[in-house]
Amino acid sequence: MNVFVIGGGAAGFFAAIRCAEANPACQVTLLERGPNVLGKVRISGGGRCNVTHACFDPSALVQFYPRGGKALLGPFHRFQPRDTVNWFESRGVTLKTEADGRMFPITDDSATIVDCLTRAASAARVKVETNVKVERIEKRDGRFDLVVQDSEPYLCADRLLFATGSNAQGHAWARELGHTVVPPVPSLFTFNLKDARLDGLAGLSVERVCVAIRNQVFSKNLVSDGSILVTHWGLSGPVVLKLSAWAARELHDCNYATPIEINWLPNLKMDDVTERLRAYKEQAGAQRVSAHSPFGEIPARLWKRLLNAAQIFEEQQWAKLPKANLLKLGEQLSRGVFHISGKGQFKEEFVTCGGINLDEVNFKTMESRICPGLFFAGEILDIDGVTGGFNFQSAWTTGWLAGSAMSGIN
Repeated sequence: MNVFVIGGGAAGFFAAIRCAEANPACQVTLLERGPNVLGKVRISGGGRCNVTHACFDPSALVQFYPRGGKALLGPFHRFQPRDTVNWFESRGVTLKTEADGRMFPITDDSATIVDCLTRAASAARVKVETNVKVERIEKRDGRFDLVVQDSEPYLCADRLLFATGSNAQGHAWARELGHTVVPPVPSLFTFNLKDARLDGLAGLSVERVCVAIRNQVFSKNLVSDGSILVTHWGLSGPVVLKLSAWAARELHDCNYATPIEINWLPNLKMDDVTERLRAYKEQAGAQRVSAHSPFGEIPARLWKRLLNAAQIFEEQQWAKLPKANLLKLGEQLSRGVFHISGKGQFKEEFVTCGGINLDEVNFKTMESRICPGLFFAGEILDIDGVTGGFNFQSAWTTGWLAGSAMSGIN
């Protein structure tokens, strides 16, 4: 049986290896359009490769997927992060867990993962071909004819897997074979904005804040919490990346121009913030307001900017601070409004939401419900997770399921 996999990323490689290992009688060929395979694996996690996340409860795991979580619940009961860890460890690669749950190879080098996958593919006799440009795919007599540039005759596949990521060509082939594609838009990105409160603060971080999008056009408020990082172009950090994922389509629809609210003290209600400011005013007396913040979690440079935004001079004494300005400072601390004016890209990584309509895929096998013999895995599906190893995990899981099914041995 001839099995062809189009796409040399994480999902395609994992599926090809699983299929060939499960049924050595299968002739498995992986076709990659570019000169190199496993490109995203190489650059993930700043070159360390964030393989997965240490969340081993499928019900909890699906909560990290803005789109596709419900569909992934069953698959995660069959192949989840613990299985990913075991798969790599059985091949000599040990993973470590960092404080935030992200899992990396103990070498902190993505080449460790790339080498492991390429060795496993070679040992399983997967044929890997790069610089292969598939021009056309035709379904005929229950099989697939692949027309490849500069190649004769056609390549003939009994079973075919699309693992082409967000590539427009993969979407076009899927449409030609009867599938619906949810239009892809970016996910996991940083926020561009210009604001005097942040000018010159690039590199400053706050451990925990809450960021909310309060756009009346949206059907719901979108909120995220976590650490934040001020950059030269605006804001980044886990809280921003999570929010960009959950609000990916809404932000695209408003052209990435919307107000956001930042609560720099999410552990306190606004009334508590104001009360603590009042109490500190009584205590600090003649001290300058800029000399010290009553909130240790607010960096000194940011504190001074928030004072300015509340129209409080840095030389102002606490005892002489007008009530109106104290209330304005409470507003800046608890619900300061900033305006996004665009988006940036998260390092060198690129994730989209959108892709193959999930209702058209059997998530027990990853086979098309519309075109028998056609399978999907990875980012070509309308599935995306927040940052932290979740997108790779959905690639490993859907790839493993597709490879198992294509092997014909379940």
